[in-house]
Amino acid sequence: MPIDQAQLDDFRRSLEADDYHLDIALEGDAATARIVAGPDACAECLVPKDLMRNMLAPMLGVDAERIELTYPVEVHTAGE
Repeated sequence: MPIDQAQLDDFRRSLEADDYHLDIALEGDAATARIVAGPDACAECLVPKDLMRNMLAPMLGVDAERIELTYPVEVHTAGE
């Protein structure tokens, strides 16, 4: 499944509105996603990582389990 670039761009803009930045690297049927916080972002504002993976999966065209996700502060570790 190809990347849904329009949806990914919209998602990035919504993160940027909260001073977060999303970096994506695709490798075959897996992805690495890194969310970086700017100076005005709050770590508690991000959804749990499992939910974020499920949100990113259809945009990236990979299974949620195949997304390695890094948050700026590892506050949502339950359920990983």
